Amino acid sequence: MKRTTWLSVLVLALAGFAFSLATPLANAARSETAEPTVVFLVRHAEKEEGLDPALTEAGRARAEELARTLRDAGIERVHSTDYARTRATAAPLAERLGLEVELYDPRALPSFLEGVRDSGGRHLVVGHSNTTPQAVGLLGGEPGEPIVEATEYDRLYAVTLGADGSVSTVLLRLADGD
Repeated sequence: MKRTTWLSVLVLALAGFAFSLATPLANAARSETAEPTVVFLVRHAEKEEGLDPALTEAGRARAEELARTLRDAGIERVHSTDYARTRATAAPLAERLGLEVELYDPRALPSFLEGVRDSGGRHLVVGHSNTTPQAVGLLGGEPGEPIVEATEYDRLYAVTLGADGSVSTVLLRLADGD
C-alpha cells in the first residue's frame, strides 16, 4: 500500500474513532444542560354536591391560592379534566397567565402524560382524588398515601423529569386561601 493511501486510511480511522467518542460525550452534555420538564399536579378544590358540581366558596378560595402559589412557577400549559370542579380549579391560574385550559380524558391518563412528558416545559395538571396520585406514579414520581376523598384538597405535587431520566417529587400543601 502506498504511503499516502496508508496515511489516508489512518486519518480516516482516527477521525471515525474520535467521532465515536465525541458523539456520546456531546449527547451526555446535551442531556445535562437540557431543561427538565416540571409537572405540578393537584386535585380539584372543594366542591358542592351533585353530578358535576361547582366549587364551594372554600374551593374558589383554594383555586385562587393555587394561582397565587404558582404565579411565578413558569407554567406554560394548564390541563384539566372536563368537569366543572376541575376547570374552575384551573381557571384562576390560566386566566392570570393568559393561557387556555386544555382538557384531557382521565380514562386515557397514560397517553396524556406521555404527551406532557414529550412536550417538555412546565405544566399544571388538575385532576381528581384517584387520578392525581395515579398520574404522579405514572410520571415515575412518589404519590404517597391515597388522598382522603372526603376532606383532602390541599396536596400539590411537583414532579421534575430530568433529561437524564431522573425523577424527583416534592409534595406541598396549599393553604385554605382564607
